Amino acid sequence: MPVSTDIVSSWRRPGRVMRRLLDMGRREDRALMFLMLGCGLMFVGQWPLIAREEALMPDQGAPLQARLAITFFAWLMVWPIALYALGGLTHLVARLFGGRGSHYTARLALFWALLAASPAWLFYGMVAGFIGPGPAANGAGILWAVAFLTIWIICLREAEREPEAQTAT
Repeated sequence: MPVSTDIVSSWRRPGRVMRRLLDMGRREDRALMFLMLGCGLMFVGQWPLIAREEALMPDQGAPLQARLAITFFAWLMVWPIALYALGGLTHLVARLFGGRGSHYTARLALFWALLAASPAWLFYGMVAGFIGPGPAANGAGILWAVAFLTIWIICLREAEREPEAQTAT
């Protein structure tokens, strides 16, 4: 299935989508693609807010191009490393509670949750950028956080439920 269809499906049945991804076999390239695509969308979601800050306070801080470059570096260079570490850590915690997956399955669950929740992040970015800080932006941020955590927990539970499928390479 296309990634966009899986993202929509993850909002209704994240466990089923995660099981299908796990049944495709161990593919680190697929997991990395989910991570980079998710981080890229997180970066894009911050553009409206960065542009708003530049328009309202042009003399405060760095120019627009510098802010975008810093945000790009953070989301596409720093966060992927941190998320790899977080994925491995969640597997170790899951093992304490009887998880039977692997580091790969835990990372895949985290990376997929980030990508699957990215539409809510894009919505948050638009609200924060066009409306500004306030109840609407807070509500959109809470929507993203709840969506991400819910999808991640359900996917992680599915990923740690049984050993991963054998690679069919």
